[in-house]
Amino acid sequence: MRKLTLLLISLSMVLSLGLKSNARQQAPKIEVFGSDSPERGTTRVGYWNDAKNGGTGQFAIDYGKPVWKKAYEDTAKFDAMTNGKVWRLGSNFWTVLDTDMQISISGKSVTPGYWYLGLKRSSDGTSWSLAFIDPRKVKQAQLDASEIGRAPVDFEAPMTLEKSSEVKDRLVIDLVINKAQIYQPILRIAWGTLQLSAPIEVQPRA
Repeated sequence: MRKLTLLLISLSMVLSLGLKSNARQQAPKIEVFGSDSPERGTTRVGYWNDAKNGGTGQFAIDYGKPVWKKAYEDTAKFDAMTNGKVWRLGSNFWTVLDTDMQISISGKSVTPGYWYLGLKRSSDGTSWSLAFIDPRKVKQAQLDASEIGRAPVDFEAPMTLEKSSEVKDRLVIDLVINKAQIYQPILRIAWGTLQLSAPIEVQPRA
Protein backbone atom coordinates (compact mmCIF):
# COMPACT_ATOMS: atom_id res chain seq x y z
CA MET A 1 0.00 0.00 0.00
CA ARG A 2 2.80 2.36 0.89
CA LYS A 3 4.52 1.70 -2.44
CA LEU A 4 1.26 2.39 -4.28
CA THR A 5 0.81 5.67 -2.39
CA LEU A 6 4.36 6.76 -3.22
CA LEU A 7 3.82 5.85 -6.86
CA LEU A 8 0.62 7.91 -7.03
CA ILE A 9 2.37 10.88 -5.42
CA SER A 10 5.23 10.59 -7.93
CA LEU A 11 2.81 10.45 -10.87
CA SER A 12 0.95 13.47 -9.51
CA MET A 13 4.17 15.47 -9.27
CA VAL A 14 5.20 14.50 -12.81
CA LEU A 15 1.80 15.54 -14.19
CA SER A 16 1.91 18.80 -12.28
CA LEU A 17 5.36 19.64 -13.61
CA GLY A 18 4.25 18.71 -17.11
CA LEU A 19 1.21 20.99 -16.93
CA LYS A 20 3.34 23.87 -15.66
CA SER A 21 5.85 23.30 -18.44
CA ASN A 22 3.08 23.31 -21.08
CA ALA A 23 1.62 26.47 -19.57
CA ARG A 24 5.01 28.17 -19.85
CA GLN A 25 5.39 27.03 -23.44
CA GLN A 26 1.91 28.26 -24.37
CA ALA A 27 2.26 31.65 -22.67
CA PRO A 28 2.08 34.52 -25.19
CA LYS A 29 5.39 36.12 -26.09
CA ILE A 30 5.52 39.77 -25.05
CA GLU A 31 7.94 42.03 -26.90
CA VAL A 32 9.02 45.53 -26.01
CA PHE A 33 9.73 48.39 -28.41
CA GLY A 34 10.59 52.06 -28.27
CA SER A 35 11.83 55.07 -30.21
CA ASP A 36 15.33 56.25 -29.33
CA SER A 37 15.02 59.51 -31.26
CA PRO A 38 11.53 59.69 -32.77
CA GLU A 39 11.06 62.12 -35.62
CA ARG A 40 8.11 64.25 -34.52
CA GLY A 41 6.64 67.58 -35.41
CA THR A 42 4.36 70.08 -33.65
CA THR A 43 2.15 72.81 -35.04
CA ARG A 44 0.33 75.27 -32.79
CA VAL A 45 -2.03 78.23 -32.76
CA GLY A 46 -2.09 80.40 -29.64
CA TYR A 47 -3.83 83.64 -28.66
CA TRP A 48 -2.47 86.39 -26.40
CA ASN A 49 -4.35 89.27 -24.79
CA ASP A 50 -2.05 92.30 -24.64
CA ALA A 51 -4.34 94.20 -22.28
CA LYS A 52 -4.26 91.36 -19.76
CA ASN A 53 -0.72 90.32 -20.69
CA GLY A 54 -1.79 86.71 -20.71
CA GLY A 55 -2.78 83.83 -22.91
CA THR A 56 -6.38 83.40 -23.98
CA GLY A 57 -6.27 79.90 -25.44
CA GLN A 58 -4.34 77.59 -27.71
CA PHE A 59 -4.43 74.30 -29.56
CA ALA A 60 -1.69 72.16 -31.05
CA ILE A 61 -1.12 68.94 -33.00
CA ASP A 62 1.81 66.67 -32.17
CA TYR A 63 2.65 63.94 -34.67
CA GLY A 64 5.27 61.49 -35.92
CA LYS A 65 6.77 62.16 -39.37
CA PRO A 66 6.80 58.96 -41.44
CA VAL A 67 8.83 58.82 -44.66
CA TRP A 68 6.94 58.73 -47.96
CA LYS A 69 7.77 55.67 -50.04
CA LYS A 70 7.99 55.59 -53.81
CA ALA A 71 5.76 52.50 -53.80
CA TYR A 72 2.85 54.66 -52.55
CA GLU A 73 2.82 56.41 -55.93
CA ASP A 74 1.43 53.21 -57.44
CA THR A 75 -2.26 54.16 -57.52
CA ALA A 76 -3.54 50.61 -57.23
CA LYS A 77 -1.37 49.84 -54.20
CA PHE A 78 -2.18 53.14 -52.49
CA ASP A 79 -5.91 52.62 -53.05
CA ALA A 80 -5.69 49.09 -51.61
CA MET A 81 -3.98 50.52 -48.51
CA THR A 82 -6.44 53.34 -47.90
CA ASN A 83 -9.86 52.90 -49.55
CA GLY A 84 -12.61 52.32 -47.00
CA LYS A 85 -10.18 52.40 -44.07
CA VAL A 86 -9.24 54.54 -41.11
CA TRP A 87 -5.61 55.23 -41.88
CA ARG A 88 -2.84 55.97 -39.45
CA LEU A 89 -1.91 59.66 -39.48
CA GLY A 90 1.75 59.87 -38.46
CA SER A 91 4.18 57.37 -36.96
CA ASN A 92 5.28 56.00 -33.58
CA PHE A 93 2.92 57.38 -30.89
CA TRP A 94 -0.58 58.58 -31.74
CA THR A 95 -1.08 61.92 -33.49
CA VAL A 96 -2.59 64.11 -30.77
CA LEU A 97 -4.75 67.23 -30.93
CA ASP A 98 -4.62 69.16 -27.63
CA THR A 99 -6.99 72.09 -27.32
CA ASP A 100 -8.16 74.25 -24.43
CA MET A 101 -10.56 76.10 -26.74
CA GLN A 102 -13.84 75.19 -28.38
CA ILE A 103 -13.10 74.87 -32.08
CA SER A 104 -14.77 73.43 -35.14
CA ILE A 105 -13.10 71.74 -38.11
CA SER A 106 -15.08 71.67 -41.35
CA GLY A 107 -18.12 72.56 -39.27
CA LYS A 108 -17.66 69.66 -36.82
CA SER A 109 -17.53 70.80 -33.19
CA VAL A 110 -14.41 69.77 -31.24
CA THR A 111 -14.63 70.10 -27.47
CA PRO A 112 -11.59 71.10 -25.37
CA GLY A 113 -9.32 68.25 -24.35
CA TYR A 114 -7.19 65.61 -26.04
CA TRP A 115 -8.07 63.81 -29.26
CA TYR A 116 -6.23 61.13 -31.22
CA LEU A 117 -6.37 61.76 -34.96
CA GLY A 118 -6.46 59.54 -38.03
CA LEU A 119 -7.50 59.80 -41.66
CA LYS A 120 -10.49 58.04 -43.16
CA ARG A 121 -10.93 57.49 -46.88
CA SER A 122 -14.24 56.60 -48.49
CA SER A 123 -14.66 53.16 -50.04
CA ASP A 124 -14.62 54.62 -53.56
CA GLY A 125 -11.54 56.70 -52.77
CA THR A 126 -13.14 60.02 -53.70
CA SER A 127 -13.21 61.68 -50.28
CA TRP A 128 -11.12 61.99 -47.10
CA SER A 129 -12.01 62.99 -43.57
CA LEU A 130 -10.20 63.60 -40.30
CA ALA A 131 -11.12 60.90 -37.77
CA PHE A 132 -11.41 61.87 -34.09
CA ILE A 133 -10.79 59.15 -31.50
CA ASP A 134 -11.30 59.42 -27.74
CA PRO A 135 -7.94 58.60 -26.05
CA ARG A 136 -9.75 57.15 -23.03
CA LYS A 137 -11.24 54.37 -25.16
CA VAL A 138 -7.85 53.66 -26.74
CA LYS A 139 -6.12 53.49 -23.37
CA GLN A 140 -8.79 51.19 -21.97
CA ALA A 141 -8.21 48.78 -24.87
CA GLN A 142 -4.41 49.37 -24.79
CA LEU A 143 -4.31 49.89 -28.56
CA ASP A 144 -1.11 50.86 -30.32
CA ALA A 145 -1.37 53.56 -32.99
CA SER A 146 -0.66 50.89 -35.61
CA GLU A 147 -3.99 49.31 -34.59
CA ILE A 148 -5.99 52.42 -35.46
CA GLY A 149 -8.37 50.30 -37.56
CA ARG A 150 -9.63 48.73 -34.31
CA ALA A 151 -10.16 52.05 -32.52
CA PRO A 152 -13.72 53.43 -32.27
CA VAL A 153 -14.09 56.71 -34.19
CA ASP A 154 -16.21 59.28 -32.33
CA PHE A 155 -16.79 61.57 -35.32
CA GLU A 156 -15.27 62.73 -38.61
CA ALA A 157 -14.54 66.12 -40.21
CA PRO A 158 -14.45 66.29 -44.03
CA MET A 159 -11.18 67.33 -45.67
CA THR A 160 -10.65 68.80 -49.12
CA LEU A 161 -8.27 67.00 -51.47
CA GLU A 162 -5.93 69.52 -53.08
CA LYS A 163 -3.55 69.25 -56.00
CA SER A 164 0.00 68.92 -54.75
CA SER A 165 2.75 70.85 -56.50
CA GLU A 166 5.56 68.94 -54.81
CA VAL A 167 6.30 65.64 -53.13
CA LYS A 168 6.79 65.84 -49.36
CA ASP A 169 9.38 63.28 -48.23
CA ARG A 170 7.94 63.31 -44.70
CA LEU A 171 4.49 64.02 -43.31
CA VAL A 172 3.87 67.70 -42.63
CA ILE A 173 0.86 68.94 -40.64
CA ASP A 174 0.40 72.72 -40.54
CA LEU A 175 -2.00 75.06 -38.77
CA VAL A 176 -1.84 78.01 -41.13
CA ILE A 177 -2.67 81.36 -39.52
CA ASN A 178 -4.57 84.06 -41.40
CA LYS A 179 -3.61 87.41 -39.85
CA ALA A 180 -6.67 89.06 -41.43
CA GLN A 181 -9.01 86.50 -39.81
CA ILE A 182 -7.20 85.30 -36.73
CA TYR A 183 -9.99 82.98 -35.60
CA GLN A 184 -10.07 81.10 -38.92
CA PRO A 185 -6.83 79.16 -39.37
CA ILE A 186 -6.50 76.39 -41.95
CA LEU A 187 -5.43 72.80 -41.22
CA ARG A 188 -3.17 71.39 -43.95
CA ILE A 189 -1.82 67.86 -44.25
CA ALA A 190 0.83 67.03 -46.85
CA TRP A 191 2.57 63.70 -47.35
CA GLY A 192 4.14 62.59 -50.59
CA THR A 193 1.69 63.51 -53.35
CA LEU A 194 -1.26 63.69 -50.94
CA GLN A 195 -2.42 67.12 -49.80
CA LEU A 196 -5.55 67.80 -47.72
CA SER A 197 -7.01 70.86 -46.03
CA ALA A 198 -9.86 71.81 -43.70
CA PRO A 199 -11.11 75.17 -42.38
CA ILE A 200 -11.07 75.80 -38.62
CA GLU A 201 -13.34 78.12 -36.67
CA VAL A 202 -12.14 79.17 -33.21
CA GLN A 203 -14.61 80.22 -30.55
CA PRO A 204 -12.70 82.59 -28.22
CA ARG A 205 -13.71 82.78 -24.60
CA ALA A 206 -15.55 85.90 -23.55
